[in-house]
Amino acid sequence: MQDTSSQYDIIVTQCRDLFTKKMQDYGSAWRILRLPSLTDQIFIKAQRIRSLQENETQKIEENEVAEFIGIVNYSIMALIQIEMGIATQPDLSAKEAIELYNKHIGITKQLMLDKNHDYGEAWREMRVSSLTDLILQKLLRVKQIEDNQGKTVVSEGIDANYQDMINYSIFAMIHLEAHKK
Repeated sequence: MQDTSSQYDIIVTQCRDLFTKKMQDYGSAWRILRLPSLTDQIFIKAQRIRSLQENETQKIEENEVAEFIGIVNYSIMALIQIEMGIATQPDLSAKEAIELYNKHIGITKQLMLDKNHDYGEAWREMRVSSLTDLILQKLLRVKQIEDNQGKTVVSEGIDANYQDMINYSIFAMIHLEAHKK
């Protein structure tokens, strides 16, 4: 599991680096986004990944990794929105946003480590396409919970679904990196 932890950290560094650069370019404009808007952005990314996996040709040259990074970063934004509420104006400095990013990725990584312990790293035997499908399933669940105004009967909340999407995306990127070698 030590290997998983270090692989996870490498991927998180890539994701956080892009988040940091976008914070320099755009500031925290994303703070005005409501959760359904963030969910829809993640859905677009996941659908794009599925399209890349299924279509033999593409008109725009992109790769899955960039889209998985987008899922990680939008999911972190959603977790921050859940914690802080929606703002009417950008209200976070880059430093504050990165601190919140680190807080939520730390919680999400610990969840991954705990589940990895219990499940015996079963994700390592999964295909990237299956991880993509699980992300899409989580998105449909989140949309349903949002449509129910956040109420669930027996299911975990929206935040747990965002955390799972982050972890599935990171697992997929670990797989894709391993297949490059």
